Amino acid sequence: MAQGKLTEEVKTFIVQAVACFDSPSTVVASVKQEFGETITRQTVESYDPTKRAGRRLAEKRRQIFEETRAAFLEDTAKIGISHRAVRLRGLQRMAEKAETQGNMVLASSLLEQAAKEMGGAFTNRREVTGKDGKDLAPPVTIDAGKLSTGALRELLGAFDDDTPSPDTG
Repeated sequence: MAQGKLTEEVKTFIVQAVACFDSPSTVVASVKQEFGETITRQTVESYDPTKRAGRRLAEKRRQIFEETRAAFLEDTAKIGISHRAVRLRGLQRMAEKAETQGNMVLASSLLEQAAKEMGGAFTNRREVTGKDGKDLAPPVTIDAGKLSTGALRELLGAFDDDTPSPDTG
């Protein structure tokens, strides 16, 4: 169906749905279910002012989009699970229950999820800094092929007694 034939109610529904970050495919299905109208994903994108297809969206609909998007983003702050502390408490309860039930695989998985939730605690990444947190000096490139054996040893430091030198194999 061409977008010009859509009712104001359907148009507003589409604008509000895309403002709430619904995908075009989801909006197509919702419009079909709610209104019995068949529309395309391209039609949906034409009602999204953040997309190229929606750059000419009427000011009235653009305003509805902006108001809906702002309200949606504000409402997400009221949703408990959107806060890290709430998610961690839930993971804590689930991990404790899994452990008391002897489900160590699930408990381990939940502990891993909690570490990921904390950010950086589960990764191998480490921030390396110089003295007092200052930046490290840029790396120095040395052409070892141009150094004598003695200069190379001096540069690399003394070898352990257990480590054979390159000369003696």
